[in-house]
This record gives sequence, C-alpha cells and structure tokens, in this order.
Amino acid sequence: MMLKRDSRTQSPWQQIPQANPTYLDTAKAAYDVVIIGAGISGITTALLFQKAGKNCLVLDAGNLGFGTTGGTTAHINTFFDSTYPEIESKFSKDAAKLVADAGKLAIEMISDFTQTYQIDCDLETKVGYLYAETEKEAEQLSEILESAKRAGVEVDRSTTNGLPISFLQSIKFEDQAQFHPLKYLQGLAKAFITLGGTIKENVFINDVKQEENHCTAISDDEIFTAYDIVYATHIPPGINKFSFRCAPYRSYVLGIRLNDDEQYPENLAYDMQEPYHYFRTHEVDGEKILILGGADHKTGHDDPQQAFEDLENYASQRFVIKDIPYHWSSQYYVPTDGLPYIGRMNNADDHIFVATGYNGNGMTWGTIAGHIITDLILAKENKFAELFDPCRVKPIAGFTEFVKENTDVAYHFVVDRFKAGELETFKELAKEEGKVVDYEGNQLAIYKDKTGIITALSPVCTHAGCTVSFNSEEKSWDCPCHGGRFDLEGKVLCGPPQANLKQISIGK
Repeated sequence: MMLKRDSRTQSPWQQIPQANPTYLDTAKAAYDVVIIGAGISGITTALLFQKAGKNCLVLDAGNLGFGTTGGTTAHINTFFDSTYPEIESKFSKDAAKLVADAGKLAIEMISDFTQTYQIDCDLETKVGYLYAETEKEAEQLSEILESAKRAGVEVDRSTTNGLPISFLQSIKFEDQAQFHPLKYLQGLAKAFITLGGTIKENVFINDVKQEENHCTAISDDEIFTAYDIVYATHIPPGINKFSFRCAPYRSYVLGIRLNDDEQYPENLAYDMQEPYHYFRTHEVDGEKILILGGADHKTGHDDPQQAFEDLENYASQRFVIKDIPYHWSSQYYVPTDGLPYIGRMNNADDHIFVATGYNGNGMTWGTIAGHIITDLILAKENKFAELFDPCRVKPIAGFTEFVKENTDVAYHFVVDRFKAGELETFKELAKEEGKVVDYEGNQLAIYKDKTGIITALSPVCTHAGCTVSFNSEEKSWDCPCHGGRFDLEGKVLCGPPQANLKQISIGK
C-alpha cells in the first residue's frame, strides 16, 4: 500500500511499505514533550529527546511523512537557497559561518543516525555543482564562491557542472549528500519507538495552550499534556507572526527515465535561473530516475498544470527522455530575512517551540531544528540558537520581502472576492474541475467529480479569510495568502488553518 502524503501527485518515495510500529491507542498520561508533526523535524527532535531519557509523544494529522518530507527531493547541503552573500549582507560574516557549520552538522547527524541505527536509506555523499549560464549569473557565482569560502565551506571552481547542459562558469561544493527521505524517516521512527517513544497518527490538533506548569495539545477527542510542546508542522497553525514572516511556495518535480544512460547526473546540480532548477539521480526499484525540480511559484497563484508543462519543456530540450513515470509537487515556506525560525515561539519563558521557514532546504534545517530545540528544552547551550531564534528582531534584514509578501496577501484578500466566475448552471463545469463561482448571491468553491457529482464548499479560508483557488494537479483548494490547503471535502491538508472549509448544501 502506497504511503499517503498531503498531495494527490505521488513521489517515488511513497512506494515503500508503511512502517508498523506500536502506535498509541489512547494518551491520558503526562509527557515530558509532545511533538506535533511526524516529518523530518518532528521525528529527529523526538529521537534526540528519547535518547536523552525524556518521555516523548509524537502526533500527526496524517501518517509518518505525510507532509513535505514525503515530497522533498532530499538534497542535503552546506549551501542554501539564501546564499552566503545574502546572509553576510542581512546578518553578518559570523552568521554566515554559523550557517555553514549548521549545514555540516546536519550532514554529520544524518550520517551518524544512519550508521548507528543501520538505516538502509540510500544515503550517498555527493559533489554539488552550482553553475551560471549568463554573464550576470557568473558575477553572482563569483560572489557566492568567495563568501562561501569565507564561511568555511569547501568549495572551488569547476570545469564541469555534471550535466549535459552548457554553462559559462561552475563551482563545486564538496561533501554534499542525498538519500531516500521516507526510508530514513522510518528508520528514525523505529529507533525512537525502540527507545520507548510513542507515535499517534491521524490526530488533528485544534489548539495548544500553555498553563502555569504544563502545556496541553487539544484534538476533537483527546487532550495531551506535557511540560513542553513542539510545533514541527512546517508552519505553526493559527494567525501568528509566522503567517506574515513566511511566504508559502510550491515546487514541481519530475521523475524521468532517460534513453541515454550517460545523461544521468552522478552528483547534485543547480542552475541560477529564477526560479532555479535542481537535479539529481536516484535508483528506484533498481532503475535510475533523473529527479528534476523547479517552476516554483507562490501557493494558490500560478497554474500548476502550466508549471509541470514548463518543467517538461525544459527537460525535453536538454535530455533524451524515455518517459516520465513521476511528477509531483510540494510546499515550502520562505522566511522574509532568509533564515529559518527555530526555537521558542514567542517569549524567553515559552514552553511552546516552533521550527519553520526552511525555504527549499528542509532536510538540512529539519535536522538542525531537532538539535536546537532539544538543547533549549534540556537547558544546554547551543551555538545556533540565537541566530535562528524566532523572536529575533531584524528591522532591516528582510524588511523589503516582508512588505512585498504582505502587500500581496492584502491584495488577494480584497481582489479575490470580486473575481469569482459566474455559472448559470453547474453544467458549464467540466468533470474533475474546480472553480470559485457566484451562485444565488453567494460565493462557492465547487468541484465536479468524474461521475458528475458536485461538492460545494465555502471558499473562505478558515485561517485569515482569504479566498481559496483550485489546484488542478493536486485536486485541492489552496489559499494564496498563507498557504493553507484543503482537500475536495474541505479537510485541512497542510498550512496554518485550524478548521476545515465549511461544506455547503446546494440544490441539484
């Protein structure tokens, strides 16, 4: 049975048997730590706590790896979507060195876990190539090279980019890595449970409260109690400062079989286009697959079908394609100042922790999040904690991005209310099509399935009241403001919403 994730499109990682650890039937006792989210951040954090002798419970609204971990392309890097020149400019040269150290530590941690717990997850050390195709990109590449060296990263000029694609200049980063993310995650979960940890799936947490001497996580059916709670949900739910400091994006990926075996890249590679393309090879069921990603856009904005078409056109112009057995998309959040937010959610005495704003580097930052949050709760000094502190005050760094992203949110909050399509009858809607329409004086989000049955929902996102749009590839309703996503029945798939879309009864 294929593992489920928060999207209809399927990644190659999902084609493995579901792990079957001893799950909890009920939870009434108090825990040291409750972690909400069973992805790379949550399970890494849980394992570190359990190793430290804590009694830890992991909750997930879906299953293990249901979120972005199941849709990642699993690049593990010491360079990031926020480049070293950007980090030096927005923060400092010392900050850039810390970021480089964090990248190195993440790779070490993943390697150590893999060896210690004998996890068969296809972990491989690779070179990572970053290459320029224009003179402007070449100038930027030189800046990245010099600043990365200053940060202590092992990087140098290269005469190749590892791809059958022409280029002007290329640099190579040593000691990068790749793996099978769900095999790795299942290995961590098994180790966590062996140490006495507990995982409970299919539990949607509606609210979290911090009391005087404990915290509670509340679902429809149960209340879970702990001294500390960690949001490892990719974005914390509800309306909070992270709704305005993190912008939701979707990235698109193809899993391609090539006719020419020599065209498969042996290492990792990235161009410098905007949005950029990223490449690697993975063996799936004994067969090589070129994994090509790109065509990123803000969630709920551009046409997902067009994004896949653009990516296929890009691939067909550069590779000899046999077929494309996989295509999938996944969500990530871009922080306004370039670095993730990892630590106490609001105040120095908080017992609620958060990890978000990973940009496109979730495997690295999800691993580091476990390291930082564990040390904070155990009252250990951590050299990365201050830099990634969610309460950091940076009035200059990221201010332009903050204004741009939130102006965009305000635009969609107002304009989307006036651009709903009009349907005289539902007959105009094609099968397996969704649309926000005006119907009898109200706006509806309607979907017609392949048998002609229509489902109607309120199109008002339950997070902040923006109007959702239909994602034709994932068959979901996506919010263009803060990235909330809902399935065809209105159930929350991911993002900050804490309640489902309201179902509407309509006359047929």
